Amino acid sequence: EYEGERNAKGERHGHGKARLPNGDTYDGEYEHGLRNGQGTYRFKNGARYIGTYLRNKKHGQGTFFYPDGSKYEGDWVDDQRHGHGQYTYANGDTYTGEWFNHYRHGQGTYVYKDTGSKYVGGWVHGNQEGEAELIYLNHRFKGRFSNGKPLGRGKYVFDIGCEQHGEYIQEQDKGEEEEEEPSLLPEPKWKASKITELTLWTPHGETPPPP
Repeated sequence: EYEGERNAKGERHGHGKARLPNGDTYDGEYEHGLRNGQGTYRFKNGARYIGTYLRNKKHGQGTFFYPDGSKYEGDWVDDQRHGHGQYTYANGDTYTGEWFNHYRHGQGTYVYKDTGSKYVGGWVHGNQEGEAELIYLNHRFKGRFSNGKPLGRGKYVFDIGCEQHGEYIQEQDKGEEEEEEPSLLPEPKWKASKITELTLWTPHGETPPPP
């Protein structure tokens, strides 16, 4: 069903409301028979999209409300989350940053609602990857991540004024070859090497005061 403006050819053109055969509804702008411009699309499953369209596809700025209570606000390209946006998950966690072809990809910040801690750094195809900082209430970890886990050299910086340097090592379990699912690797283990005072930055040419 369609109720709204049409052009001389009889195509949906201008503002209109439509009910699709699958039960979804659309209220917004059309151009030459296609959803184009600002509109609200309501899915039968309870999801809805409020934003801009380009030739029937979500494109530009828009907010998508998912049936589980999560939502995405940000850029869309060709029906995909793409560009910059914020996703609020059903459990209250949030991700704010770059998106590429529907995935968290680039630089972004993920905030864990339960603990208040946050991950600030790189993402690749939805996973935490590359240089990053994991910030807790009274300390932070700076290092590299691989596939969502810290790996390699890094340091913990404590608010009380010291740093613990070390590295995360992926240890292989003995007899792992016999396991049916070798993909379930053990958690990387932290091996501390030294503890130092905070490495403070000093302006060039100035000597820091004696301890």
